[in-house]
Amino acid sequence: MLRLRACGLGLSGYVSGMAIFLGSEIYRGSSYGGWHPLRVPRVSTVMDLSRALGWLPPEKFRTSPMAKPTALSIWHTPRYLAALQRAEAHGVLPAEDAARHRLGTTMNPYFPEMYRRPATGAGGSLLAAELLAKDGVIYHPGGGTHHGMPDFANGFCYLNDVVLAVLGLKRAGARRVAYIDIDAHHCDGVAHAFAEDPNVLVLSVHEENRWPRTGQLGDCGPGTHVNLPLPAGANDTEMLFALLELALPWVQAFGPDAIVLQCGSDAVREDPQSRMATSNRAHLEWVRALWPLAPRYLVTGGGGYNPWSVARLWTAVWGTLSDRDLPERLPLPAQEVLHALIWDRAGKQRLPEPHWITTLLDSPREGPVRDKVRASVRTLNARRAVWV
Repeated sequence: MLRLRACGLGLSGYVSGMAIFLGSEIYRGSSYGGWHPLRVPRVSTVMDLSRALGWLPPEKFRTSPMAKPTALSIWHTPRYLAALQRAEAHGVLPAEDAARHRLGTTMNPYFPEMYRRPATGAGGSLLAAELLAKDGVIYHPGGGTHHGMPDFANGFCYLNDVVLAVLGLKRAGARRVAYIDIDAHHCDGVAHAFAEDPNVLVLSVHEENRWPRTGQLGDCGPGTHVNLPLPAGANDTEMLFALLELALPWVQAFGPDAIVLQCGSDAVREDPQSRMATSNRAHLEWVRALWPLAPRYLVTGGGGYNPWSVARLWTAVWGTLSDRDLPERLPLPAQEVLHALIWDRAGKQRLPEPHWITTLLDSPREGPVRDKVRASVRTLNARRAVWV
């Protein structure tokens, strides 16, 4: 298998012990509905698991504030924000408003915290931008809602916190921002936001022919966009190949002042919303490798619909960013957090695999780098001299 050290990068660019975790209790018990993929606990479990491991002392934790409409309106329309607040207050919108803003749908349902929860995620990303005015590392697992559009909800995302984070970083003095996305789904909202901005690199590695079916290999636009759709079954070796041969050269050539990494966990093999086949180790390689390439580093969550794989991956990300040794076997208090999770699918309770309870890291899921992946990377790299 390809190894990270082959690219000649170490971790000398980060300052050990400086990472901050942004979280909130609003995620505990908040659900999009008993039938929705986002019915599972995610951020609250990462908080609990991190504390059970002794990785989240009070001085490392900040509560994500709930952003006010005036702050959100740097990208979202006032009309949409008002509609979102009305929908939360009344539980429903008039049909015309619901259709305009795509609310009350199967994908973007009404639920009790439908303004407060996304506004908290957005508030966390805006706070991260302020905290990263000069340098630092912020982990915000409640962020990563990369599908949200200015005037409507999209793909489970009512607001787009990562667009707000990039805008906030630019306001705080970052001239060039690299936004990297390894969610299984293409970041269509972010691509829309920065389609014509040459000072924002948007690089997305996602599953091909997966909703929202944007982010094709040839989709570049006038801005600096790089899309690598990976075929179904993408393995750890292919993800690391994409990191070493595509992402790192692009980011290094771009020379960002800040990096935002959207670290959705739905590319992991056990996730029900993709057909990718990586382990959580592949994501950690991306987290480590991008870290030294800019003085400001924000890592967010994103997709992820198997509660055990989300909790294990996102907790391992925090362990990595906070310079912890990742245990081969979880101590009993951490196992108890994972054992308490319940996942109902189609009316049946899904029982966890034994290693989902006892370990943090998956076994490596290596494999061949398919010719199609190599060809796609060559095509994108041939454009780098022109775009950057």
